Amino acid sequence: MSAASQTLLPDPATAPEGAEMLNLKRVQILNGAARVFAQDGYEGASMSRIAAEAGVSKGTLYNYFTCKAELFADYVQRECARRVAQVFDDLDYARSLEDTLGRIGRRMIAMLVSESALVIHRMVVAEAEKFPELARSFYQAGPAPAVAHLAAYLRHLGTERRLDVPDPVFGAEQFFALIQTRLYLERQLRLTDVPSAAQMDHVVESAVRLFLRGYAQE
Repeated sequence: MSAASQTLLPDPATAPEGAEMLNLKRVQILNGAARVFAQDGYEGASMSRIAAEAGVSKGTLYNYFTCKAELFADYVQRECARRVAQVFDDLDYARSLEDTLGRIGRRMIAMLVSESALVIHRMVVAEAEKFPELARSFYQAGPAPAVAHLAAYLRHLGTERRLDVPDPVFGAEQFFALIQTRLYLERQLRLTDVPSAAQMDHVVESAVRLFLRGYAQE
């Protein structure tokens, strides 16, 4: 690597404006990487192509990410965190159980069957054996916090005696499994296009009814 590409980065603690610029540059790189990974997959993506797509030099790219695996892990973590936030943010937990679980279910399944989410999942699964740390990063940034969010809500419902969920984490996993019925596997295998709102509503409403009957207070 040339001396120019090894230029020391400003210390964010002593240069707030520089820190903001660094963050913007990082986002620029991650946005470019997202496009390349979506088009070429993990194996086919190269740091040279990512740098070109992001509009930065390879030297600048390596100042932020030492290798493709590190860049991919950061990209996956950012995307998962953003998607989990979209599912759970702005929910009014004072609403009825049917309404709240229905909203969570619809947001979750709409996210899972989206093309961008499927691209990430396929890449992670394809590389899991060779790069188990990528699979771990994906799980810890996406599925794990999603389950934790829902489990916390179910635990709260238990304290209010509105539901009886002895194992809230297991209950959250069950609910997410129910809302994937018929839609997710077929979409993963590209047997169907993105399901319609009516199709998703049908599955989610059925899942909510079954879940609430199964965990109703006796």
